[in-house]
Amino acid sequence: MSALQSRASGGTAKLGHVVMIAGAAALGGFLFGYDTSVINGGVDAIQEHFGVGSALTGVTVSSALLGSAVGAGIAGGLADRIGRIRVMQLAAVLFIISAVGSAVPFAIWDLAIWRVVGGVAIGIASVIAPAYIAEVAPAEYRGRLASLQQLAIVLGIALSQLVNYALAAFAGGSASGMLGPIQAWQWMLGVAAIPAVVYLVVASAIPESPRYLVAAGKLDRAREVLNKIEAADADAKIAEIQGALGGERKPKLSDLRGKLGVLPIVWVGMAIAALQQFVGINVIFYYSSSLWHSVGINEESSLLLSLFTSIVNIIGTLVAIALVDKIGRKPLLVIGSVGMTVSLAVTGWAFSFAQVVGEDAMLPAQWGVVALISASAFVLFFAASWGVVMWVLLGEMFPARIRAAALAVGTATNWVANWLVTVSFPSMRDWNLPVTYFIYAAFAALSVVFVVKYLKETNGRSLEEMGS
Repeated sequence: MSALQSRASGGTAKLGHVVMIAGAAALGGFLFGYDTSVINGGVDAIQEHFGVGSALTGVTVSSALLGSAVGAGIAGGLADRIGRIRVMQLAAVLFIISAVGSAVPFAIWDLAIWRVVGGVAIGIASVIAPAYIAEVAPAEYRGRLASLQQLAIVLGIALSQLVNYALAAFAGGSASGMLGPIQAWQWMLGVAAIPAVVYLVVASAIPESPRYLVAAGKLDRAREVLNKIEAADADAKIAEIQGALGGERKPKLSDLRGKLGVLPIVWVGMAIAALQQFVGINVIFYYSSSLWHSVGINEESSLLLSLFTSIVNIIGTLVAIALVDKIGRKPLLVIGSVGMTVSLAVTGWAFSFAQVVGEDAMLPAQWGVVALISASAFVLFFAASWGVVMWVLLGEMFPARIRAAALAVGTATNWVANWLVTVSFPSMRDWNLPVTYFIYAAFAALSVVFVVKYLKETNGRSLEEMGS
């Protein structure tokens, strides 16, 4: 075997190792997707079980998102103090506690508290997975490897909808039906403990990030890890990381300060994170069953439509993974934004034909088909662009000296925006569903302008090359 072939073989083996550990880290994304979406199947059943209105239901469903904002806000600092792996383990334990508590709540406030605990775990996982993957991935593969986080999220969403549909079917077609001593919706929330245990085991088996090890002064261990994941010279890479870090001082939130409150690059990251949510994507994943039910679709069919939407989400994510390193981040975002703007506007238009009789609503068959196609197109455009690219960008767009702190702020912004949309949707739906979708379409149109004017392409640049 020639020297060239030997190096190629070694590079392939190392890439395979990187893919394996990146996939393991992305399991946090799977739980992120499962835990945030599983509530979708139980919204109506929870409202009926506890006898609460739309506003309190919205608060309960969105309570996890407040916890997520907290988790995202603390994850960066924790990751720099105790390491990426320890933070993953902490998230896994919180996922387990939340799943068990949410399955057997005593009251609506009790359920909300356990959802907040799970939200903290989701927020932590949403920061640590893209950060870890970005830090172990070679620059030429970083976009695709970072996309594993979003692929895991959408797989978690899809599995939650499949589990919801199966449990409801076993309980007589309703999430309110009994399965043993508890109702189906309680099983839906409790099943999350199983993948959480798997995440705890897997996170304990992967190596620590070499960038964290260098920052912590553990150079021998960093060299050992780099020799397994990098084809380049490990000592040269350590020197490059040290130079990018500007020494071993750990980043703080105060490092983000600039003339406009925070540095311009941080404002861009926060805006990207907020716009990803203001298009209303998680209305589909948190409320789609309730949404279809509200326009006359029966509960079992609504759960099946939610599962179909999740499959579309997976297809779109695979498209993004195939394209993100080929055509770049900006083109994907622009294409996705234009597609979302059109499909959201059409969805709102279709819902305007819903006929309300008393407390019941019915969407005529032809407009139901239009709404399903346009809503599915919206999910496809989102998944093929913003769903993946936002997480890739937040993991790579910031300079090394502020990356952990800026990523935490950006992710926390995403969760706060998510909460604002989620908590407001039940009341906005009851007020005027078509106008609600037109508002989301307006934000999608705004995102086109923002990306074109303010976002810089990051494709193909190493993390150490990212400037301020």
